[in-house]
Amino acid sequence: MSETQAGAPGAQEGEGPGIRILAQFIRDLSFENPRAPEALRAAQGQPQIDLGVEMNARGREDGLFEVDLKLSAKATREDGALFVVELLYGGVFQIAGIPAEDMEPVLLIECPRFLFPFARRIIADVTSEGGFPPFMLDPIDFAGVYAARKAQEGENVGHA
Repeated sequence: MSETQAGAPGAQEGEGPGIRILAQFIRDLSFENPRAPEALRAAQGQPQIDLGVEMNARGREDGLFEVDLKLSAKATREDGALFVVELLYGGVFQIAGIPAEDMEPVLLIECPRFLFPFARRIIADVTSEGGFPPFMLDPIDFAGVYAARKAQEGENVGHA
């Protein structure tokens, strides 16, 4: 295939499944350091970290898809919160060759996998700029988060 074909819109459609990231962006970012500067002093023990992960996706009129990855982390010690960081990181994806029945897992598992390293770096940078050691999120099992979400939706339907 020539380079012009590879860059042409829709070139992937005849070649099987394909995912392209067309744009990535911070939709919302919040960092709170409520007890600065006292919280920045060296303290004993590791803080308790509460993490949150959410994924959302929607189709667009132009045939592309927007995927949002929301990550939140709250670090606390017995004397209160050290920091709270929330990031809503988005991406615009072009997806070709995926059957409609497989689209939801692609949007809520595979696309967040592409976004995660960038979102992880932003959280590490903002916590570092806030005076703390960079907070490096562990890799996330997006398939497990997706499965848990589907199971919870199934329970909610069963109780309705």
